Amino acid sequence: MSNIGIVLGRFHRKEVEEMLDEARTVAARRGLGIVAEVWVPGSMEKPLAIKRLLMRDDVAGAVALGIIERGETEHGNVMGHAVIGSLIDLQLQFMKPVGVGILGPGINPSQIPPRIRPYAAAAVEACADLIEQG
Repeated sequence: MSNIGIVLGRFHRKEVEEMLDEARTVAARRGLGIVAEVWVPGSMEKPLAIKRLLMRDDVAGAVALGIIERGETEHGNVMGHAVIGSLIDLQLQFMKPVGVGILGPGINPSQIPPRIRPYAAAAVEACADLIEQG
């Protein structure tokens, strides 16, 4: 059995807890163990937490879950691009997959509920697929 770690943003804690529930279900179905669930303040802190997980020998991949909601400025958009770029760089640096289940940037509140479980599931599925290919 391969192990993964999950990093979660607590800014939208209620919604992200639902994402975590879905991620746990999919990981179990795919035969993945979850060795760490790391809560961070928001998306900007996710790359460092993901890097710490990927450095571990017992972690074959990681998943980032959270929400970057539409704001009144471009902050979320800029942050989203920076975070996603960093997560891609970490995959290539460590040659371990990072499944990204971050809703947004720029998502409207009404768009969040129907996407919570599908985004979390897709992130774990992507990670699992690449672990299997490795």
